[in-house]
Amino acid sequence: MTTRETSVTASDSIGRAASNPSATLVNGAASAAGERQVQYVPAGTGKAYRSPIDEIRFLITGEQTGGAFFMAEVSVPPGGGNPPHVHRREEESFYLQQGTLTVQVGGETRTASAGDFICLPRGIAHSFQNTGNVDAKFLLVAAPAGLEKFFEEAFYPVEDRSAAMPPMTGEFMARVIAAATKCGLEFLPPTQQ
Repeated sequence: MTTRETSVTASDSIGRAASNPSATLVNGAASAAGERQVQYVPAGTGKAYRSPIDEIRFLITGEQTGGAFFMAEVSVPPGGGNPPHVHRREEESFYLQQGTLTVQVGGETRTASAGDFICLPRGIAHSFQNTGNVDAKFLLVAAPAGLEKFFEEAFYPVEDRSAAMPPMTGEFMARVIAAATKCGLEFLPPTQQ
């Protein structure tokens, strides 16, 4: 990853710097002066992770935003998507840049195309699928931050972008379930959406 920043500090699960664990939180972000730095991530350089159904490239994490939010770019091939699930800790928003996503949310179906935006409140069941014929590409924002830990633990680090998507295996599903439990995600049977 080619991220340019002037300093790096370890942080707790909500982004307070270890050097100042008593920093006051303002809207979920540490407010002590000097803890946050300008971030620049050149195109295609953020840490990337893959599952059998999509790829996610981190743009900025909670460690870099004082816990305020996490942002990533996501690419989902035609036919790919995720099962019904609920976020217990964060709001999740998508800004679709390319392709088509059919989003099942709270018992309704929304079809999103390039330029569309959807904000999903925490606690609402949802899923999405690329129902188009090109990769769906969208920006994902989760607030507060923390969802990135799920992707780090459950998905596989991308070492070669030209490599095929990893296969769906029992080992992968075990990783997903273990990470989901730690990160406040609940996967639902398809009929409970």
